[in-house]
Amino acid sequence: MVDLFICGLRIDWGAVPPRSYLHEIDSIKSFSELTLNSNVTFFVGENGSGKSTLLEAIAVAYGFNAEGGTINYKFSTYDDVSPLSEALTLVKGFKRSRLGFFFRAETFFNVATAGAVSYMGNDYHTSSHGEGFLAFMQGFDKAGLYIIDEPEAALSPQRQLTLLKHIYTSAKNGSQFIIATHSPILLGLPDSEILSFDGGRIAPCRYEDTQSYQVTRLFIERKDMILKELLDS
Repeated sequence: MVDLFICGLRIDWGAVPPRSYLHEIDSIKSFSELTLNSNVTFFVGENGSGKSTLLEAIAVAYGFNAEGGTINYKFSTYDDVSPLSEALTLVKGFKRSRLGFFFRAETFFNVATAGAVSYMGNDYHTSSHGEGFLAFMQGFDKAGLYIIDEPEAALSPQRQLTLLKHIYTSAKNGSQFIIATHSPILLGLPDSEILSFDGGRIAPCRYEDTQSYQVTRLFIERKDMILKELLDS
């Protein structure tokens, strides 16, 4: 059995307000229990499918700041926390994580400015956006829990390969990653679990069946045809 910090989660739907928007997200409302089976779990799905909503709820329920940061680090520029975190119970493993981070691409600059990543010893404002992202990710050099929303946002394909290697090595050394992504590169990570939020439910998905892989492959193999149909319509 894989030794994980978070082995699964349960939702108490009685604790979710009746008029909450959560009842309108098909993938979220379709389940009350979910099991995690790998040191690296990817959430995939179309925009608005609920993957980032669940990712944030897991992070907040574990003790991370909703906008990102280390465990129990408190920082806020807006109040937009999903009520899902209050209805969520995490099923934790035997080991406990003393290290970890909740990474959100859209708030990374604010969190870095506030000092939530200063413990890693880098000034992320002196490098490019992508370089800062990657330097931050490579700071995961000790076993911990890392919850990450769209890490590919500022990374070139080559840098995504660098990140893939780092995640793979870190997972082998005991770290756990839960990642929402659209990157067909990151999704190719060996021994990872992919959970799709499409089709109104959360279900395991093969790499080759993800939309990220299928659309990218189709565009590469039939670029001229796709562009003609898209631009001539």
